[in-house]
Amino acid sequence: MSKKIFFFDLDGTLLNREKRITEKTLEALEKFTEAGNYFCINTGRAIDSAKAVYNGLGLDFKGSFLCGSNGTEIYSVDEGRYLYKTGVPLELVPKILDLSEEFGVHCHTYNEGNIVSRHNGECMDYYRRVIKTPLIVTRDVLEYVKEPPSKMIAIELHDHEKQERFRLALKDMVGDKLTLLYSNAYYMEIFPSEAGKGSAVKRLADILGVDVKDTYAAGDEQNDISMLEAAGTGIAMLNGTDLVKESADLITTLDNDHDGLAEFILGVID
Repeated sequence: MSKKIFFFDLDGTLLNREKRITEKTLEALEKFTEAGNYFCINTGRAIDSAKAVYNGLGLDFKGSFLCGSNGTEIYSVDEGRYLYKTGVPLELVPKILDLSEEFGVHCHTYNEGNIVSRHNGECMDYYRRVIKTPLIVTRDVLEYVKEPPSKMIAIELHDHEKQERFRLALKDMVGDKLTLLYSNAYYMEIFPSEAGKGSAVKRLADILGVDVKDTYAAGDEQNDISMLEAAGTGIAMLNGTDLVKESADLITTLDNDHDGLAEFILGVID
């Protein structure tokens, strides 16, 4: 029997609007992993936040992995160690923050256990309503960020056109070194181009010796598209964006609040 890996986005996909896994979906995951398959959360959140979600949900699946910060980090839950890490080059971090200030767009980054930002305020408050990672506010970000950060994120709650102007200016500055994409209407993710959720699918499959045709991925937003396209079978949530649905092989008939994934999880068990 060939082993399979199922990659899941969190918000809008594996989690319902209450940030929980619905009962039927949880039962399906238990059967999937008990059959010897691999479970992977593949999220834009940093690993510490993904760990907090995994532990907070009371999950304990043998063969669990976390792909964080849009594929820049791969972490084995069973072994308690990173299998892969990359990050935004340190020399670019202050330049990106300077540019964001020129455009009046909030931008922050991370170290191993903290959000690190030059500013607090409305955007940070909005971000941290869900992300409970401790916050360091400092003008000298590199005092606290000593290694290339897994990602940066730019947030604009009121003026998407301003956010887009910043994105285009940043693209001119960094070229193809970094990927810049929206994970929702307000958040722009900034991470190394060799990463991405799709790269994480291929990288973890290679590490585990699983054929890519035996990988499955489910998502709902733009930053999930590379994951859906890289997996053997890409599944878009009914509640997902039109662009995601166009990129998927299959679309759920129910949304994330009504166990939309349960039948697909059960359907791939040999």
